[in-house]
Amino acid sequence: MSFLRSSFQLTAFTVLAALLGAGTLRADGEACFADRTERRIEACSAVIGTPGIEAGRLSLAYAMRALAYSLRGDYVTSIQDYDAAIRINPNFPVALNNRAWAYFKMGRPAVALPDAESSILLDPRSAHSYDTRAHIHQWLGRPGTAILDYDRAMYFGGERMIKLYQCGLQNHGLYNGPINGQPSLELRRAIAVCVESTDCDPLPPDEECRAATS
Repeated sequence: MSFLRSSFQLTAFTVLAALLGAGTLRADGEACFADRTERRIEACSAVIGTPGIEAGRLSLAYAMRALAYSLRGDYVTSIQDYDAAIRINPNFPVALNNRAWAYFKMGRPAVALPDAESSILLDPRSAHSYDTRAHIHQWLGRPGTAILDYDRAMYFGGERMIKLYQCGLQNHGLYNGPINGQPSLELRRAIAVCVESTDCDPLPPDEECRAATS
């Protein structure tokens, strides 16, 4: 999982962070969103172990710990925690999307697809979920459908998502235009070439595009 990919997954979770920021849970709740992966796992585990914790907070703590495990590349443990989060709150679009991404990274795109679709049904404006589903369709050999979802990801994700694709496709030598967050015919053509191969990911690797997209 790239740094940039994991960053926008975490951004989606921080919208819900207030659920963990009250009363005696404040310290561990805030640390559950820490930058350091191991600290996040420790703090979220403390929240999960709190007797009588409210269901929404418990679900979010499982989902945040799952994201930390995913950042470590431990997708099996990550999925177990996403399973727990979704059992508590079946209508949790961010957790559904991130479980889909974990399955995708494990090389199981067909298993990932229902989660991505459920996430979109719950949050039809989520650029993250459209990007996940686009990757899945690309790997399942459905380039036309993948293009539609990459288009939706750019529409809802705006300038930052477009910059990610511009930078990632530039790394593949498919896009030579400016990294300006603006849609263009050249970018569309680059995506159309990229989706024909499972070796091409329009998202950039870890450190490549931090400056351009920050």
